[in-house]
Amino acid sequence: MPRCRNQMSPNPDPILHAAEPGIRPRISLDVPVVIAAGGALGAVGRYGLTVVMPHNQGGFPWATFWTNVAGCLLIGVVMVMLTEGAGRPHRLVRPFVGVGILGGLTTFSTYTVDINRLVAAGTPGTALVYMFATLAAALVAVQVGMVMTRWATRARRTGKDTET
Repeated sequence: MPRCRNQMSPNPDPILHAAEPGIRPRISLDVPVVIAAGGALGAVGRYGLTVVMPHNQGGFPWATFWTNVAGCLLIGVVMVMLTEGAGRPHRLVRPFVGVGILGGLTTFSTYTVDINRLVAAGTPGTALVYMFATLAAALVAVQVGMVMTRWATRARRTGKDTET
């Protein structure tokens, strides 16, 4: 069965590689290692943004909000580029960039902590606005990133087609 360029691997676990029946699968640690390396880079970037944009107790956590929204926009861009427009990138690029860097940059665990802190600080209204605004903005950002990237790559291909 031919595989499409943007089709996911039939093996849901990229660490275990399928082997012949009766032969033990080969375990590969390169995927978790590149995810960890990318995650470390993303987490350092996220931390840097919280240092540059601190928020007061009970105040809207803008650093976390914009980090998550920007990260989701980049997830939309990168995933389209890697699955639809980059030919056949190395198999470790998507785990490194998508899961690692952008997964480490976006911080939905901090998002939930921020919501709890806002409620504890006596600002449940701000917590609700933050909770729903982050979710909505993140989902919109992924879609915008995907649509913009598809449009840009289509326009680029169309421009190249008219030049020849």
